[in-house]
Amino acid sequence: MLPTEHRLRRREDFATAVRRGRRAGRPLLVVHLRSGATDPHAPGESAPPTRAGFVVSKAVGGAVVRNQVKRRLRHLMRDRVAHFPPGSLVVVRALPGAGDADYAQLARDLDAAVERLLGGGAR
Repeated sequence: MLPTEHRLRRREDFATAVRRGRRAGRPLLVVHLRSGATDPHAPGESAPPTRAGFVVSKAVGGAVVRNQVKRRLRHLMRDRVAHFPPGSLVVVRALPGAGDADYAQLARDLDAAVERLLGGGAR
């Protein structure tokens, strides 16, 4: 599971990542990244951790399917959160096909989107 300090929870943080960040789309998901954003709510002078949030709408499926997709995405991001610059805001938005996808397919799409964002690939 994704540790609490790496979870994106505030509505304004989601909005910042989606509106001001870069994005990379794949068939099953879209990843929005706001690199090195500073968190005005975080005390102290150390670099804030990378935080990730997930958007899984009813278009993906029923409640059971949506929760399963969220759990899979949180587990996948746990291992990938260290690849992002400190203070980054990451929003992973699941597309309707994600409900029918297995773990390996979600992992491939997430890896491809993250590599495109961090590798500086063309938009």
